[in-house]
Amino acid sequence: MTRADALRNRSAILLATEELLTRLRPEQISMERVAAAAGVGKGTVFHRFGSRMGLMIALMQERAMALGESVSSGPPPLGPGAEPEERLLAFLDAVVAVVARNKGLLAALGHAVTTAHRLDPDDREAHPVYGFWHAHIAGLLTESRPGLDTALIADLLLAPLSSDAILTMLERGESERVAAGLRVTATALLSGGGDHQG
Repeated sequence: MTRADALRNRSAILLATEELLTRLRPEQISMERVAAAAGVGKGTVFHRFGSRMGLMIALMQERAMALGESVSSGPPPLGPGAEPEERLLAFLDAVVAVVARNKGLLAALGHAVTTAHRLDPDDREAHPVYGFWHAHIAGLLTESRPGLDTALIADLLLAPLSSDAILTMLERGESERVAAGLRVTATALLSGGGDHQG
């Protein structure tokens, strides 16, 4: 198999998984079902991803990479060129959108994507999705409010996205309400809410 074929197969498998997740709960999606939907052999799916969990993690990383490209080279306010406050609010909106689109995927991972840092607090890079989100938020906070404990604030801004209550709201289609709440929280912090640290 050529490299181009392998890349095509990988893309087809991820697209098939994403489409299946719009109709089925994660536990209903077998490797056999993914292979059939992607038009590849079951062995190809196992060879590329190892397990269903490996497949789900790869799909979530793919979504996060797309967001990363927008952050590094896309137009403002998500990409470079806007003030850090504007970029932070745009990024929080984008993260909520990613989580809302991938609720089933996050459930399949047992919220590992947003909370994996708890498993290895000394190595955020052990989970590139959470690590990227956290580092970008902390960096924008540092630019805007260097006096804040930016690592902690980044954790606090992301923590709701692994909460059952918030995930239920996203399930009901209330992503704009969740994003608005995060924007209010972030704006309060940036406008002076961190001035009274003890």
